[in-house]
Amino acid sequence: MLNQGISGNRLLRDVAGVSALARFDRDVLVQPGVKWLMILEGINDIGLGSRAGAESSDAVTSDDLIVALKQLIDRAHIRGLKVIGGTLTPYEGAAYYSESGEQIRQAVNQWIRTDGAFDAVVDFDAVARDPDHPKQFRPGFNDGDHLHPNDAGYKAMADAVDLSVFGLKAASATNSR
Repeated sequence: MLNQGISGNRLLRDVAGVSALARFDRDVLVQPGVKWLMILEGINDIGLGSRAGAESSDAVTSDDLIVALKQLIDRAHIRGLKVIGGTLTPYEGAAYYSESGEQIRQAVNQWIRTDGAFDAVVDFDAVARDPDHPKQFRPGFNDGDHLHPNDAGYKAMADAVDLSVFGLKAASATNSR
């Protein structure tokens, strides 16, 4: 298992490192033995692009993100990789939260859940959100910035991955750790 995540990374534009679109070949496609890819990317594009005072060049739409995700899926499928889509977690209370950004997040998540472009989906949003305040993290799952999960949140997200997608049983995966 490789984790090529970069804190603060974006799907469409370079900010905290090279964008996911630009580094996809290097970080995924040329890696030996890769069979599956999980994509959880886009919240920084939304937040940074819809915050007050953002430059117009930072703005994104749900369509922008969906087109980029489709491009990653297509590129992976051409190489024979299966792709798991992860819904974007809630972020109300984060420094760059906005209602317009929340609408984009909801639209992207709806597409991830229903379009069928991914080979499998993990609904991280459903796992991480507070049932009483669905735009926010569940109490005890956030590290305090309202954007990143804490250890308990990451564990819940990891537990939400259906290992049968990989032909594994949960018990055998637990025993192999």
